[in-house]
Amino acid sequence: MLEITWLGHGTFQFRLPSGEVILVDPWIEGNPTYPQRHEITRLDTMLITHGHYDHVHDAVPLAKKFSPKVVAIFETCQWLESKGVTNTSPMNKGGSQQAGPVTVTMTHAVHSCGILDGGQIIYGGEACGFVLTLPDSRRVYFAGDTNVFTDMQLIAQLYNPELAFLPIGDLFTMGAREAAAACRLLRPHKVVPMHFATFPPLTGRPEQLAELLRDIPETQVWPLEIGKPVTW
Repeated sequence: MLEITWLGHGTFQFRLPSGEVILVDPWIEGNPTYPQRHEITRLDTMLITHGHYDHVHDAVPLAKKFSPKVVAIFETCQWLESKGVTNTSPMNKGGSQQAGPVTVTMTHAVHSCGILDGGQIIYGGEACGFVLTLPDSRRVYFAGDTNVFTDMQLIAQLYNPELAFLPIGDLFTMGAREAAAACRLLRPHKVVPMHFATFPPLTGRPEQLAELLRDIPETQVWPLEIGKPVTW
């Protein structure tokens, strides 16, 4: 079973049956929804979808503390290396690599990827998503920040993910309407909404997504509670 803990906004922790821990898009300091009682005590792999501060803010200190394998697009890895991160494992869209017992495949995303560094925005490559193939062969699609795009049909065709993590907040990512369209392309068994309610402008809500998906009961909206582990 995979243990999933939502750490607020777009940050998630996955704990594998082996005990290995994967952290996606680490934003702790300054994250108003981060569960303060949650302590990261182990970190084997870090996945970064893009270089915006609310997805990469704590990557450098966590990488220096735990020395995990850090997976991101090439340019973001180059920036992390410039900050002293040593165990980067760069890749690009369409590629796959092993991260412990999990196969990580990088997918497309429709979003920007500038990294704020010293008061300037520098190029961080392109935003991406990930498909994780678990040791039991189940697949998880983590979209990162994105709008819906029709090539999500290819993600469904190639990888057939059973569980999808989709942003629904609107303004900086797709909202509930677009996320519902994404579900129709992907057809996952379950979809976890993310990247909403952190700030007032992020207005999308899980109940809106569920209402828009009433006609496809095979896809269940699975709202998580921040800081509360669940198993899948």
